[in-house]
Amino acid sequence: MSRVAVIIPTWNGRELLDGALASLAGQSLPAEAIVVDNGSTDGTTAHVRERWPEASLVALPANRGFAAAVNAGVAASSSEYVALLNNDMELEPAWLAELVAALDADPGAGSASSKLRMLREPGRLDGAGDLVTWYGATWRRGHGEPDQGQYDAPGVVASPCAGAALYRRRALEEVGEFDERFFAYLEDADWGLRSQLAGWRCLWVPSAVAYHLGGATSRRMGDLETELIARNTLALVLKSFPAGRLLAWSPLIFGYQAYTLARAVRAGTWGAVLRGWGAALHHLPGTLRARREVRARTRDPQALDAVMTSFIRR
Repeated sequence: MSRVAVIIPTWNGRELLDGALASLAGQSLPAEAIVVDNGSTDGTTAHVRERWPEASLVALPANRGFAAAVNAGVAASSSEYVALLNNDMELEPAWLAELVAALDADPGAGSASSKLRMLREPGRLDGAGDLVTWYGATWRRGHGEPDQGQYDAPGVVASPCAGAALYRRRALEEVGEFDERFFAYLEDADWGLRSQLAGWRCLWVPSAVAYHLGGATSRRMGDLETELIARNTLALVLKSFPAGRLLAWSPLIFGYQAYTLARAVRAGTWGAVLRGWGAALHHLPGTLRARREVRARTRDPQALDAVMTSFIRR
């Protein structure tokens, strides 16, 4: 049995899967491939069974979201490590081996983040680990910058981008599964912050390189993406930020939300932001219960101080 299961959540992405699965088959370290189909209507399941019979297939009856697809894939596997891969990723041959070597060398690390480059512009970064600010903004470090080696020193980051990341199963078991209430967007940052509080570091592994097409799924979601990000940003902050930080940063947290609405007004998507805020308010009792669960699993209340950032320069 392989030490690694690579889970590829997909929704109506049949035309993308061949690239992801072909580059996974070309890895220097063999792994089990698990495709989790989120109720696609484009023939994805038949295509995987016919074209990639060596891959395991988990077919969900409806689109339950990225987080639920990840959890279904984890439940269908039993490997020591679990990798997550977007359906629009292509990989350098040593991608998986580099991530596994990094976690093998650091038993205190629960996850590892890879370097993302843009598939259409390979010399440009799509992300170098995820940043989370104390005022609630999240961002892929280095996004859009030319890759000139400026992030090539290994280290730690707040969270991996789940589009191309490796997780230790024991960490997944201790921290808990991805929060399915998020549906999509920021569920990886939410897990990343929870893991830091539970005592698991996230390693930045720049030698593990993946190429991201980007936007393949979000373009089909329309304003729902804006709504989910607005809702999930508030859930992320309320679930994991220590009380002292929430109090100290509350003016800037509110200020960032006002800035988000102003941008949405200019873009004509303000209604989606308001719907997201309304959903966050509706789900507030559940979010506060989840906060208590996070506190119960917390080993180091100051863990976020080492990985959070105050401001993001884009």
